[in-house]
Amino acid sequence: MIYLDYQATTPVAPEAAAAMRPWIDDRFGNPHSPHRLGREAAAAVALARGEVAAAMDAAEDEIYFCSGATEAANMALKGAAARLPAGRRKIVTLASEHACVLDTAEWLGGQGFEIEIVPIQADGLVDLAYLAETIDERTGIVAAMLVNNEIGVIQPLAAISALARAQGALLFCDAVQAFGRVPIPLEQYDMVAVSAHKVHGPKGIGALWLRNGVAIDPLLHGGGQEGGIRSGTLSPALCAGFGAAARLLRERGAADKAHVEALWAAAWGALGDDWRLNGSAEQRYHGNLNIRAPGIDAARLISEVREVAFSAGSACASGSGRPSHVLSALGLSAVEARSSIRLGFGRYTKEQDLVRALTLIDDAARLQRSFAA
Repeated sequence: MIYLDYQATTPVAPEAAAAMRPWIDDRFGNPHSPHRLGREAAAAVALARGEVAAAMDAAEDEIYFCSGATEAANMALKGAAARLPAGRRKIVTLASEHACVLDTAEWLGGQGFEIEIVPIQADGLVDLAYLAETIDERTGIVAAMLVNNEIGVIQPLAAISALARAQGALLFCDAVQAFGRVPIPLEQYDMVAVSAHKVHGPKGIGALWLRNGVAIDPLLHGGGQEGGIRSGTLSPALCAGFGAAARLLRERGAADKAHVEALWAAAWGALGDDWRLNGSAEQRYHGNLNIRAPGIDAARLISEVREVAFSAGSACASGSGRPSHVLSALGLSAVEARSSIRLGFGRYTKEQDLVRALTLIDDAARLQRSFAA
């Protein structure tokens, strides 16, 4: 099968799998135990933390391991919200955010916080003038994704950061799809979520970066293993896999970027003229190709093209039966949203496989339209 669903998850790098193996087999100690096995496991965790920090150009003591970006977002938003003063209980986010942000914001709204969901424009980008009017002196947190997980659009985070800083608000960034792909200038942010399995690491581990001096309340209570703000025994195997994947981001960054650009060009060369791009053509990550064609049903197309793994949007929302909230936020109709597919590719995608996959998809789409005519 040709795998084109890199936004949902990425193939585990062989180096990451190899780094995990010893900590699954005989080096199984609890990294929080004082004996030799425990100290060895703790050293593996520390090494992994250093690799993730280096990949983010961050300090090691600013990295907090957790189960993934969903937990990181919850930690950041709920933990920071708990410390907002009475006059700053307003939280601003964008309509195109991942569900882990939007659903957390909705939950916080039920706890008495004021929530503002800012619409996006037809190109997927936020209207900065509208956002500037929304972020005011009552705003405590602004949450904005850097690279959108469904359409690949890159939000103007530098400008968003300036608006948040001008009003004294904290800025949380979901950088899951940006990590290792586009620059993440940490000087612009206060809290950043990343995930291992989107960068060829294992599932079940991610990290929250907290700027030194930013205090949040813990989401999980217990042993306080991660700096007192995240309780629970860490998995040395998962940490080691994340660390190895992060190291590869630094070693292979330039090569990965060049490969993605070549794949992007090849993809457009293989697609027919009926396909239209969803989201900005200029401000986007080129490893995400979200497109639509009139007269097709994406769910049916996915089932018909069995040689290719691709999606109709976020894996987290698949099976709901509802159109993508991101595509709806672009202003697409329900019919247009349901005729959209997302193709994700990267490090291990072969150009000839991508071209073959797109040919199969294009042929199946033409056949669908012929039956509908």
